[in-house]
Amino acid sequence: MSDSSLAERQAVRKALRRLGPLILLLYTAGYLDRVNLGTAALTMNTDLGISASAFGFATGIFSAGYIALQVPSNLALNRLGPRRWLGLGLRGGWHAARG
Repeated sequence: MSDSSLAERQAVRKALRRLGPLILLLYTAGYLDRVNLGTAALTMNTDLGISASAFGFATGIFSAGYIALQVPSNLALNRLGPRRWLGLGLRGGWHAARG
């Protein structure tokens, strides 16, 4: 086994050890978010007076917007770098949440 191959394996293990728990946490949060949407539909449909198909359509619109904005977001991340892009995103999100 060459030294570069060994160094590469060690680097991958170190990265996985550091990033693995964060990736698992984010994956779990995304899964819970999807599950909560279905759980919310059980009572929200009757509260809002919408049919199951209308709720499905609204969910599809949300998903389509999410998917459509992934490409521009990743392009901006590549151009600006993670530090600037996340800083802008957090400030913009906080500004939007405050109204």
